[in-house]
Amino acid sequence: MNIYDISEKAGVSIATVSRVINGSEHVSEKTREKVRAVMKENGYTPNAFARGLMLNTMHSIGIMCSDCSDAYLANAVFYLERELRTCGYDSILCCTGYELENKQQYMKLLTKKKVDALILAGSSFLDMKPKNNEYIARAAKQMPVMLMNSSLRKPGIYSVVCDDSSAVEEAVSRLIGEGRRRILFLYRAKSFSAAAKQNGYKNALERHDIPVDMSLIRQCPNTKHLYKVEAFLEELREEGVLFDAVLASEDFWAIGAVKYAKAHDFRIPEDISVVGYNNSQLAQCCDPELTTIDNKVEEMSILTVQTLMKVLEGEKVARTTTVRPELVVRETAFYEK
Repeated sequence: MNIYDISEKAGVSIATVSRVINGSEHVSEKTREKVRAVMKENGYTPNAFARGLMLNTMHSIGIMCSDCSDAYLANAVFYLERELRTCGYDSILCCTGYELENKQQYMKLLTKKKVDALILAGSSFLDMKPKNNEYIARAAKQMPVMLMNSSLRKPGIYSVVCDDSSAVEEAVSRLIGEGRRRILFLYRAKSFSAAAKQNGYKNALERHDIPVDMSLIRQCPNTKHLYKVEAFLEELREEGVLFDAVLASEDFWAIGAVKYAKAHDFRIPEDISVVGYNNSQLAQCCDPELTTIDNKVEEMSILTVQTLMKVLEGEKVARTTTVRPELVVRETAFYEK
């Protein structure tokens, strides 16, 4: 049973059946009841695809994220889906990994699914090479694209970003104010967010007339094992890279630094200060509890969906919305007993 069968049995046009299904006011009550009676008698329920064809919308949003096992991204996806459901939209989630080819393939898949818009969660989708971002710009010619924590100035693309640079600059400045001079900055991957954080790190050093030592800016190997983080820091120690503070671009790496400090009987924060990023649940599970920067993932997710809804409704919105993060002081830095 399909819409054509309902049209024939009810003795009305397909357009009339469509109007009844979609709750249009341009149908008489008598005709509406007749069509509904035929639908009920034949057990017809319009599926989302059929309904979408009638309305020229699938009421679905594609979400792309690189790694759902990542705590930050997992939270972002949870909040995004929650907000989309509240707005009456379904979501299609694709975990793309970090390879450009896979991202492009998943983008093509979601485009074929006729989703109403795309949300790219996380800064890893924006490549430092402009040509590698062309697939995003092409998709934006077909539907709105929301970037969560990255920014690309192209038509049809909107962004909600965290002011990572200012947050890191503030944290590093406070570390310097407490006498730290060799602050190790750890980041996992080259991304829009990592670049902003590194910029904030350098700005703080320059503001306090401390030379930027590139040996203290380190890209970490991609791992989900804390002992490998500890081993990485041990290798730096063996290379003669000494540090009296660690600022990591993710809480996971900061906790690895805590384990490293404990292994060497360093007092925290007296001998070494540690600051993380994301304010994940790991920060409170750590002993001592981790000082970290809260990048407001829930607020960012809500703003992303709110902005997207306005775009879909034809409202004029700012191309970029900025969220201010917050330093959460616990026991590994800036802590007074």
